[in-house]
Amino acid sequence: MSEEARSVAAWEALFRAQVAVMRQLGADFPHEDISFNEYDVMFTLSRARDRSLRMRELNKSVLLTQPSVSRLVDRLVARGLIEKLPDLRDARGTVIRLTDAGAEAFYRVAQVHGATIHRVVGYALDAEELAQLTALCTKLRVQLPTA
Repeated sequence: MSEEARSVAAWEALFRAQVAVMRQLGADFPHEDISFNEYDVMFTLSRARDRSLRMRELNKSVLLTQPSVSRLVDRLVARGLIEKLPDLRDARGTVIRLTDAGAEAFYRVAQVHGATIHRVVGYALDAEELAQLTALCTKLRVQLPTA
């Protein structure tokens, strides 16, 4: 098998595994409080310093397109889960911040979602395999060639 064929086979395996896992997680997601996409935005903000990111950085970090993120942010602002603030370093920018109410809603859902992730992913892989998967995925992400 050529190196290109191995790369394609590895990608196919990764992509199909990701789709299968995401379908299972989506089906079991506790969406009474927040949607799966809202969770993605709130997860990203919860990991940021001061639970805040510039809108441009948020767009780069989530799995949604920029117009979708803008609409989703507006919905979360209306519900008091995040807030839009002026960027003090750049008047043209906007900072998006997870509110205390948003953090509470996120963590409540994250506990249930984390247990589901463990049940789905942890069931299939042992501790060593989970560490290998984490290392390989991180390496792949950080070593992508830049355009």
